[in-house]
Amino acid sequence: MSTDIHDLAGRPVIIGGGIAGLMTALHLAPEPVLLLSRSPLGAEASSVWAQGGLAAALGGDDDPALHLADTLAAGDGLCDPEAVRRIVHAAPAAIENLARLGVRFDRTPEGALRLGLEAAHSRRRIVHASGDGSGREVMRGLAAAARSTPTITVLEGVEAQRLAVEDGRIVGVQVSSSTGPLLLATGRVILATGGIGGLFQGSTNPLGSFGQGLALAARAGAILADMEFIQFHPTALDGPGRPMSLVSEAVRGEGAIMVDETGRRFLEGIPGAELAPRDIVARAVWNHLADGHRVFLDARQKPGPAFARHFPTIAAACGRAGIDPAVDLVPIRPAQHYHMGGVAVDRSGRTSVPGLWACGEVASTGLHGANRLASNSLTEAIVCARWVAESVAGSCGHPGIRFAATAQPEPDPRAVRPLLSRALGVTRHGEALKEAAGALLSLAQRNGAASDPAVVGLMIAIAALQRQESRGAHFRTDFPGHAAVARRSRMTLDAALVAARELQHAKRLEEAG
Repeated sequence: MSTDIHDLAGRPVIIGGGIAGLMTALHLAPEPVLLLSRSPLGAEASSVWAQGGLAAALGGDDDPALHLADTLAAGDGLCDPEAVRRIVHAAPAAIENLARLGVRFDRTPEGALRLGLEAAHSRRRIVHASGDGSGREVMRGLAAAARSTPTITVLEGVEAQRLAVEDGRIVGVQVSSSTGPLLLATGRVILATGGIGGLFQGSTNPLGSFGQGLALAARAGAILADMEFIQFHPTALDGPGRPMSLVSEAVRGEGAIMVDETGRRFLEGIPGAELAPRDIVARAVWNHLADGHRVFLDARQKPGPAFARHFPTIAAACGRAGIDPAVDLVPIRPAQHYHMGGVAVDRSGRTSVPGLWACGEVASTGLHGANRLASNSLTEAIVCARWVAESVAGSCGHPGIRFAATAQPEPDPRAVRPLLSRALGVTRHGEALKEAAGALLSLAQRNGAASDPAVVGLMIAIAALQRQESRGAHFRTDFPGHAAVARRSRMTLDAALVAARELQHAKRLEEAG
């Protein structure tokens, strides 16, 4: 790297180069800021892969109150209504700001934004860019804007390994790079590290996204919330490729249906059918597959011959598998897609650790509840980035300290993937969760390559065990009903470790007779 890292001490540090990180950096300008990206900017960000677009009440027949109602309904009792209200009301202006930054949204011949429909939305309110390439186009526009902003310094090929904490607050970041370990002294850190798809064998996310920000926050003592709520997208292209190619919900919004190998439309009896909330559709597909059927998306009639024009990214992925969606059935199955849980934050993105903020998928704002409404995630990132930036800019910040580096192993989630895939999939059961927690505890305590991924997986497993009900994306086959009172879960790493050790002790007592 040509940049002298020592000249950058004291600046706010943003960890993550996706949409949440870039938007926060742009909103912080003209304050100098340092943005860390593990890979070349945009190369591995989940944001680039987003197909569905951004949800906002922009249509003449729409209103933020309707967007609010749809989000609350999908969240199955666990959304924070005030957080949802603030975000959906801010969404239209945030979309307009993206357009001013150079993002090229799809428009009608008259110049109006072209709005799409997705599951559980009562109106057409999904804004797209380049058809199903929305994330890629938004990232292009934001990356160009960031590179042309002189106060934003981007360090690529740099990965945060630990947050330094002194007297309960952030004082720095330890990172690794091609030149070795580096120390960044700062009292203001923003996590924008994305999701957890790399913890699963079947995911639509980049394999390099395995909850790094969650591990950083957990080891720094932060409270994490709703970790058990993981969304499985019902329509990932069924094949050997990993990560799995997503077949966007927007395809069903344009009229595609689901059928099995007999041609039967097996979702007809479910309210909303193909456009029911994701958790309902994912479980229906999962159970049909478990009964020995195959499941396909039938887009031959709608959108039919227009498929490749409307969904070029999906058409290309299908083409690589030898499938033409205009004439062939598309084999699909559920795959891990999005994490509703994350680092607990307040309205300004502040975590429970002074000097630490979080934005995007790594944060738990209360917007998504138990089940994210389609295309609310990118909207959340661009809306909340402004509030995070305002909070960071308004904070005097600790100047940070020089601290000693300690070598950390390169994180590797491969040992964790089979554990989470078996126990924390579309459906869950207490005994499998206990077994997974025991194995994850062992990995987490070894301080090896699997330690950080195992820490994240362990917190998910313990939260799933403690939620003895089925709600939204969390479905317990041993507790299939709703609890009487909806409650969000909150947990620290220390609490998760204590719970896992108690389970381990109870198992030993049981085995001893």
